[in-house]
Order: sequence, then C-alpha cells, then structure tokens
Amino acid sequence: MTAKSTTATTATTNHEAPSNARMNGVLFLLALSVLINYIDRSNLSIAAELIKHEIDISDFQLGTLLSAFFWTYALMQIPAGWLVDRFDVKWVFAAGFFLWSVSTAITGLLHGFTALLIIRVILGLGESVTFPSCGKVLGSHFKENRRGFANSMIMVGLALGPALGMWVGGRAVGRFGWRPFFLTLGLAGLLWLPLWSACMPRRTDAPIRSRSGTAGFLDILRQRSAWGTCVGQASINYFLYFLVTWLPSYLQRGRHLSLHDVANSGGLLFLASAISSAATGKLSDRWIHAGASPTLVRKGLMLLGHVGIGVCLAITALAPGRIFTAMLVSTGAFLGISVCNSWAISQMLAGPRMVGRWIGVQNFVGNLGGAVAPVLTGFLLGRTHSFYWPFLITAVVAWIGGLSWWFVVGPLDEVDWEKKLGPSRFPIAGTPAAGAAHP
Repeated sequence: MTAKSTTATTATTNHEAPSNARMNGVLFLLALSVLINYIDRSNLSIAAELIKHEIDISDFQLGTLLSAFFWTYALMQIPAGWLVDRFDVKWVFAAGFFLWSVSTAITGLLHGFTALLIIRVILGLGESVTFPSCGKVLGSHFKENRRGFANSMIMVGLALGPALGMWVGGRAVGRFGWRPFFLTLGLAGLLWLPLWSACMPRRTDAPIRSRSGTAGFLDILRQRSAWGTCVGQASINYFLYFLVTWLPSYLQRGRHLSLHDVANSGGLLFLASAISSAATGKLSDRWIHAGASPTLVRKGLMLLGHVGIGVCLAITALAPGRIFTAMLVSTGAFLGISVCNSWAISQMLAGPRMVGRWIGVQNFVGNLGGAVAPVLTGFLLGRTHSFYWPFLITAVVAWIGGLSWWFVVGPLDEVDWEKKLGPSRFPIAGTPAAGAAHP
C-alpha cells in the first residue's frame, strides 16, 4: 500500500468511528443549518422594497446593503477553513451559528442605513464558517460514493432556505411587517444549537500544532484544479446570489407581481432547485457506484447545469407569460444540477486532512463573485432602469463557470500532498507530526 493510500485509509478509518445512523442525523442538521443560513442571508431581499422606502435609500444603496453580507463572508473563508482544520469543527460551527442567529434577531430592532450595513457585515462573519464546516464533516465522515447525495442534501437546504423565505417570509412580511419577521427568525434559529451539540461527535484526534502534516493555502493555489474550482464557485455564487438578492425585486418591478405572487414564483424556482439537487446527487452516486468515472459524472453534471442555467436566465429576461413561469422552473432545475456536485469535487481533490482549507480558499474566491452580483445589479438598474443587462451578464458568468469546471479542473483524484510537498511537511497519518489517530 502506498503512503498516499495509507494516509487516505487511516483518515477514513479515523473519522468513520461514529455510527451511520448518528452521522445521518448530523447530515440532517447540516442541511437544516444551511436552510436556516439561507433564510437568514436572503431575508433582506424579501423585505428590500419595504426597507428601501422606509429608510429612503437609492437602488445603489440597496444593492450595497444586499452585498454587505458578502464582504466579511468572503474575507473570512480562508480563516474559517483554517479554524475547522485546526480546531474541533463541532464548536467552531456552533459559535458561528450563534453569532449569525443573534445578528438576524438584532436586525429587526435597527433603524437607518449605517446600522443595517454593520449588522449585515456581522451576519457575514458568523455565517462564514458554514461551508468549510460542512465540507470538513462530509469529507471526513462520508465515502466518495456517498458524497454526491450527502452534498446534495446540503444543497437542498440551500434551495429550500430561499424558497421557504419567500413563501413564508413574503406572507409574514406582508401581514406583520419585516421587523417581527427578522426577530422571530433569529430567536427561533437558536433552537438548532442544542441538537447539534447532542448529535455531532467531538474530535478525538490531537490537533496539528505545527506546519508539519499540513499544506498551506499557497500550496493549494499551486494546484490547477484548485483554480478551476475557484472560478467555478465564483460563477455559482454570482448567479445564486443574483437570484437570492434581486429576484424578489425583479418580480415586483419587472413583472409587476404582488408580494403574494412574488412568494409563489420565487419559491417555485428554489423548490425546483431542491428537488433537482436531491435527484441529481442520488443519481451521481449510483452511477459512480456502478462503475462510472467520478470525473466524468461530477464534472459532466456541472457543465450541464451551468450551460442550462445560462440559457434559461437569458430567456427569462425576455419571456412572456407562461414561458416566463416555465423558465423560472427550468432555472431552478439547472441550479440544482449545478450546485449539488461542486463541494463533492473539492472534497475528493483535497482529501480529508486538507478539505477545510481547500473549501475555505474556494469559497473565498467564490464569494468575491457573489459579492459583485448584488451591487453591480443595483448599479446597472440605476443607470438603465432595466433588468435586461443584469440577466444577460449573469448568463455569461454561468457559461464561463461551466467551462472552468470542465476544462480547468483536472481528473478527480486526491492530491498526493506528501509527494508534492515532501514527507517532512506532510508525513503519513500515524506519525508523531500528524497528530494522534482516532481509536
């Protein structure tokens, strides 16, 4: 057995000690946390028009508010990746969840542009640990032929968050106002924390306290595949955050829908994404289990999803009536296909010991793209008073991302870190430098 396979086998054995039933419970809580995460980050867009008129701000200022979350969220991805590799992911994630839930509740008590801007920045700080934490848990506790479905469950939470936010939030905001909506969401979210504390197993290996046994962030960026995943993630985040932040306003302004109809149309898109993600994740695992190439399956689905969502977005901006509704549903379906394998690809490439850092780097670059979408859309609206160019630009970004997943990301084989960095910097698991192993 090679040193590489010894490392992978030892890491897998170490992290699979908890029972499958317990880890399925953890997977459910991770999906639920992402659902709450996306309700909390997208709730501002649901109330955007009300807030805009209440505090009397411009489209550009509204776009700035909608993008402020992503400033700290993006900048903290690399530190968050280091934290979940260095410390127990159970407590790192719990701390971040607490911070973002409290920030959501406080939002309902604030007045004025500056105060809202600051609390959205704090919200981004809390939520920054989410995907490095999810990647760490799934990359350490789930085998490759189960990661498609496991990651798709995370993406189901991602899609159902905005869907429920629009369905329930649109009605709640219309009836009770946006302030009670924020306050209730933040306080109710805290109920997740005791469940996480009870279900998630504690880390049992000794944390790595020296440079030995780890690769640095620059080592990750020397991998061509890492750049492919980063550009691909930037594309995903651009079109996802465009939909999360500006779709409700587009449906009200561009399609002249009531808040009730906005909730139905927007919710339908994200429900289609949830169904598509779950089905695609399960199918991808079955194909791989049956002997298909993980490279062909996962990269092929990413290309299909990106090309499809670009076409649908381009048509959506011009489509009338029933065609418009069909395009919304199709956009959601391709969105599900395009997101369900992105993290599975990174988990495979990085390996269990480096997955937190890799996803931190990928999500940092990705969220730079996400941060551009809301503010650029606000700027274009202020200049053109039309959603045509924001939709077209988003479609082009989606196509660029598809090309990156297919052509820039190489074969989906775990990076042989010991070979690339040398045994002195990345010794095999079980040596003193690598930390104590799980029993």
